Amino acid sequence: MTEVRIHGRGGQGVVTAAELLSVAAFTEGRHAQAFPSFGSERTGAPVVSFCRISDAVIRTREPITAPDALIIQDATLLHQVNVFEGLKPDGYLLVNSAHGFEELGLGEFVRGFRRERLLVVPATELAREHLGRPVPNAALLGGFAALSGVVGIASVLTAISGRFRGAKAEGNIAAATAAHAFVRAEREELTGAQAD
Repeated sequence: MTEVRIHGRGGQGVVTAAELLSVAAFTEGRHAQAFPSFGSERTGAPVVSFCRISDAVIRTREPITAPDALIIQDATLLHQVNVFEGLKPDGYLLVNSAHGFEELGLGEFVRGFRRERLLVVPATELAREHLGRPVPNAALLGGFAALSGVVGIASVLTAISGRFRGAKAEGNIAAATAAHAFVRAEREELTGAQAD
């Protein structure tokens, strides 16, 4: 089973991201569950959502405390909330930012993990460019597909097209595709540099 925890703020599509990820897994014939956890429902308040993906029936319904992967939709949470709690040493981390880990104050932290599994992607900028709105969730799912391989990009795009219509679907699909290409290029550069 793969357990994914998504952190962000109200209005960024955190809950929708978990739902889309679970639908992408269903599309591939796997079992999945998605559910949120939040206190106040205000725009801008911290929100956490969870997604489990498995080849077998998922019976647990507990919040994810030791994730295999973290998706951070808002970098302002990095030093405000313990978003990294429980991340496994070989886990995946995808952060929405136009800045690198050093600039984000995470240089020391990332050295304790497998560097090729940790990336930043400018998902908000990609969403603005392709969707016309700063909602990074679909872009991050495209990036997550490239980073982890937990789900394929085709399944992510199918989930997006099933949830949205018209220009919103087209924009989210374009943002997810762009983020997927961005992360693939970054990973290739990173793994090539490590092989040298």
